[in-house]
Formats: sequence, C-alpha cells, structure tokens
Amino acid sequence: MNEVLEKSKAAKFASRKLANIPTKIKNQALQMMAEALDKNAKDIIDANSIDLEAAEKKELSRSLIDRLSLDGKKIKGMIDGLYMVKNLSDPVGEVLSEWRRPNGLKISKIRVPLGVIGIIYEARPNVTVDSAALCLKAGNAAVLRGGSDAINSNIMLTKVIREAAYQAGIPDGSIQLIEDTSRFAAEDLMSMREYLDVLIPRGGKNLIQTVVQKAKVPTIETGEGNCHAYVEKTADLKMAGDIVFNAKVSRPSVCNAIETLLVDEAIASKFLPDIFKRLIEAGVEIRGDEKVLAIDKTAKLATEEDWATEFLALILAVKVVSGVEEAIEHINKYGTKHSETIITKDKKAAKYFEDSIDAAAVYWNASTRFTDGGEFGFGAEIGISTQKLHARGPMGLAELTSYKYVVHGAGQIRVA
Repeated sequence: MNEVLEKSKAAKFASRKLANIPTKIKNQALQMMAEALDKNAKDIIDANSIDLEAAEKKELSRSLIDRLSLDGKKIKGMIDGLYMVKNLSDPVGEVLSEWRRPNGLKISKIRVPLGVIGIIYEARPNVTVDSAALCLKAGNAAVLRGGSDAINSNIMLTKVIREAAYQAGIPDGSIQLIEDTSRFAAEDLMSMREYLDVLIPRGGKNLIQTVVQKAKVPTIETGEGNCHAYVEKTADLKMAGDIVFNAKVSRPSVCNAIETLLVDEAIASKFLPDIFKRLIEAGVEIRGDEKVLAIDKTAKLATEEDWATEFLALILAVKVVSGVEEAIEHINKYGTKHSETIITKDKKAAKYFEDSIDAAAVYWNASTRFTDGGEFGFGAEIGISTQKLHARGPMGLAELTSYKYVVHGAGQIRVA
C-alpha cells in the first residue's frame, strides 16, 4: 500500500471518532500542541535551517525563502494562533436553525465536520500548524502535503504537534503528513475521493490550477491574489500613500499584497511623485501606462501581462484611470477575486465600488493586508477562498464544517 493511500485511509478512520470528540479534549490538544512548539522550538529551527540551506543552493527567490523561513518570532506566531483557535467557539453541533412542520416533525439544521480535509501547499511551513489546528477544532482529520522545499520543517512540525494532540486524547491518525513530495504523490492525493471529503490547494497559480483541473476530490480554490488599490480623486493623499505603501511593501510575497495601483487622473500628477519616491526608496520597481511614464520617466512601460500578474515581489503595476467606473472595469477584468481597496472621502463612490467589485474582500480606506484569518478574528486560516460556493475569503472554523438535518418525529409517515 502506498503512503498516500495508507495515510488517507487512516485519516478517514480517525475522522469518524474525531467528529464526536468533546470540545474540552480538542482544546486540551491545542494547548498541548502550543506548549510542544515552544518546548521544541530549537529542533524546529534546526530542521528549517536544512531547508533554508537547500533553498539557497537552489538559488530560490528571496520572496520564496521569506515564506519558507522560520525563526522565534514566526514560531511564536504559530503558538499564538493555536491559543486563538483554542479560545474560539467550537462550531460542531451548533444549531443553525430549527422549526416544526404542521405534521409535528421537528427539523433541526446542525453544523457538522466535513470529515477528512486534504491540503496541498508549497513553501510555508506555518500552514502545517494552522491547518492541523483548524481541522482539529472543527472535528476534521487532516492530510497534509507540503512542498519539497519545506519537507524537513514540515516533518518536524507535524511530529511535534501530532504527538501532543494524541497525548491529549485526539484519535491516532487524525493528523497525517505525506512525506513523499513528488508530483505523483500529489496526484494520488487528488484521486482519493473515497477517503477525502475536500481538497484545498494553497500556493501559486500553477499549483492551484493543477489541483482544480486534475482533482477528483471536491476542491476549494484559494490563494492567488492579484489585488488592487484605487486612489479616488477625493482621497486623503497622506492616507492613500500610507495604505498603498503598506499594501505593497510590508510583505510583498503574500497573496494579500497589492500588485496594481490605480489612480484617478484628477490627482495623478500630485499623488504619484510622492508615492513613487517612497516606493522606489523601498526597492519597488514601477511598471506604468503611458500617463504614468509622462509623470515619471524612470518607470518601465507596463505590458498587458503585467496587469494580470501576481508578482509576489517588489514590483507594482500602475495605471491612471478616468474615474471609479474605469477602476472597477479594470479590477473586474484582471483581478483574481481576492482583495481590493478604494481610498476615498466620497461615500457614494465607496459604496458603488463595494457593490460593483467581485472579490472576497472589499476595503474602504484600509490596506488589503488585513485579508487574513487572524486579522479577521478567526484565529488562523486554512486558506483564502476566491470562489463563491461553500466558502469565500479567509476560511476559519465555520468554513471547515457542513451541516445535516436532524428530524424528530412521533410516528409520522408520508402518505402522498
């Protein structure tokens, strides 16, 4: 039996027990997992250093190495995430609605776990902990398959949290890591329809599209973020500059960073020189349309491909637009339905933007960098869904459940 099949079967068996585990035990497991991460921080960082050394030898991009690296601060972030998930309400068993029919039947709609959740992800080892924690609290078994660049980190992290969870009373088999990082193992996981209830890809465009197109398991599409900031003509320009700078520079390698800046033509000549100075000093490469180049001749001419690209780097595409209509048209054409923001004092323009933009998260006078499970109060996230069925936006505990109808009667039979 191959590794993927064996671990998927084990997760399916465990999920049946895990669905009925009391909240108290799940919370105790999360507590012990957090304590174990703290206790084993050195071993985790040592394992991560092996991955980082290999990444340097392969000359991976700085943005990829940033996502791959672990240090004390990032481990503390994972620990804090575990405590946040612990403190959240358990969604399992929640009665969503309840009613009685004229024939006396009492019908209850009750939240239940999805079952077994498979996650295929790339070079972000913190996903291992976040995913396991959220799946566990929502009563689901997890089958994790990270990328080869983070394999040593993922093996160590899984070992640490799995042992802690099982000691707390979580069923053996509930947290599985596929250690085979070949594409064949990934494709095997995509075919495990008998054992997996849903598959969630987290990573770049190529990974997501491969999973969506090849998977036989139901899939939730996540991640790709070609996000935009639109500075409307009435915007507070200092506020706009701070938001744009934060959304691009604070962490350019993540999916909620902006990749395109749209600026109203009425303020372009006043706003762009100052924000370009800040961005260029921070190492950002500007790629603009002809109107942008007329304002700053050091910018490169943007191509059609640039408008549709998630750079995940210090590169920003910039376009001057005639107004809110053109901004909305551009975003809905090139965006990936992730996160979009408008900076404006005009309430009508903001409302029109909010109503017209097709995205999981739409902001008014705030950075797109807040599209995150922790920032939304979910404790952590298993991904950011860019689709509309079942889940949209940061996926927390509620999004990792389904529901069933429980019907109570007193001998009723249907006669027609």
